[in-house]
Amino acid sequence: MTSSAQHRAVVVGTGHRARMYTQALAARAGHRVVALCDPNPARIAFHNQLLADAGEPPALAWSPDEFEAGLAAEHIDEVVVTTVDAEHHRYILAALKAGCRVVTEKPMTTDADKCAEILAAVKETGGELRVGFNYRYNPAHETVYELLRAGAIGDITSVHFEWMLNVRHGADYFRRWHREKDRSGGLMVHKSGHHFDLVNWWLGAAPEQVFGFGRLAFYGRENGERLGLRRDYANASEDPDAAKADPYSIDLAADPTLKSLYLDAQHLDGYHRDRNVFGDGITIEDDMAVLVRYETGASMSYHLTAYSPWEGYRVMFNGTQGRLELEVEENLWAQPHEGAETGPSGATEHGGVLMDNPGGKRILLRRLWEAPREIEIPEGRGSHGGGDPRMLKELFGPIGDGSDDGAAPSAGGGATERDGALALAIGLAANRSFATGQPVATADLFTV
Repeated sequence: MTSSAQHRAVVVGTGHRARMYTQALAARAGHRVVALCDPNPARIAFHNQLLADAGEPPALAWSPDEFEAGLAAEHIDEVVVTTVDAEHHRYILAALKAGCRVVTEKPMTTDADKCAEILAAVKETGGELRVGFNYRYNPAHETVYELLRAGAIGDITSVHFEWMLNVRHGADYFRRWHREKDRSGGLMVHKSGHHFDLVNWWLGAAPEQVFGFGRLAFYGRENGERLGLRRDYANASEDPDAAKADPYSIDLAADPTLKSLYLDAQHLDGYHRDRNVFGDGITIEDDMAVLVRYETGASMSYHLTAYSPWEGYRVMFNGTQGRLELEVEENLWAQPHEGAETGPSGATEHGGVLMDNPGGKRILLRRLWEAPREIEIPEGRGSHGGGDPRMLKELFGPIGDGSDDGAAPSAGGGATERDGALALAIGLAANRSFATGQPVATADLFTV
């Protein structure tokens, strides 16, 4: 059914993650997707089919050069930015100056100068900028937030966060544009921003100083040759025989969504979603260790491994009255991908091989002089542990048909430009520390 729209929206960037936003806006009577902005017309056509499936009229197809003029011409008041991370600032700045409400996928941007520009633009225009940190809305993470804020372990003195990306999901960042640091900021910016925002939010504190070590230890041509994992192809779709022998490759043709968005579209712009993870041109790290000091005196030690045999994370909080532990083992590939009803399975999205993970999560509270106590975690429905539907409800309102009843906003509210900047500060400072071998003060990057 065609909506009687109140908000006229444009979605910038029409890749896989953008699909969630296109469908979310189409499902809400108070919003209409007026335009889709992307340099690739095949991907725009895919999203227009999503709108048609929802009973919505087709959106205008804008090239990036048409964006600024289109905002005024089409009376756009809502912009959702899901394009390549290094391009976020371009659209955020233009949209704020045009008086639009802006929702951007994380990370907010990829370098300090761009972040400073965004912060200044929000202040100058008085506009609204929200950052899609969907991990805040995961019920397990919200339960941790509530326990910490209630003083369950007293004053928090330290946090240890270990994150493992398995060799299907982790490898995926080395197949696509994220492997180029000038486009993604590396995993410290693009991916770990999830967790840096979580810890900032959990602690209710800003990071002050960061030190770290990072290297490319597993992926890339040199490591592939050293480890005997190298296969001689550039893109899997262009050399399928070589790719079949490589368990780290992805078959885009195996999934209709990936085929439409990338394989059938690559001739139009030259972007390949299925590059060799043991090839040339990788400028990001795959093994990173970071130490952060907060304004409260608390510290965080963080480690990311992007080539693990299993996927998940462990977070341990030490406090003056005890310890709180969160452990999540993610079984991403045995369940359907829940970004959309007809979306690809996690298996095909990240490579097509099921990982032998049981999955599950647990929160354990260990108070001084008391027996350990397991804390009940509410069930979440939908992708990212239930985080995505709850985030979308807070950002755009309820669907209205009752399908997202109970998907209440997360404790503490959604992320603003300040939260986006504080998460980015840790990632940028870590990258600088990797390069210099020295600790970096976040205040040297920009003022929040």
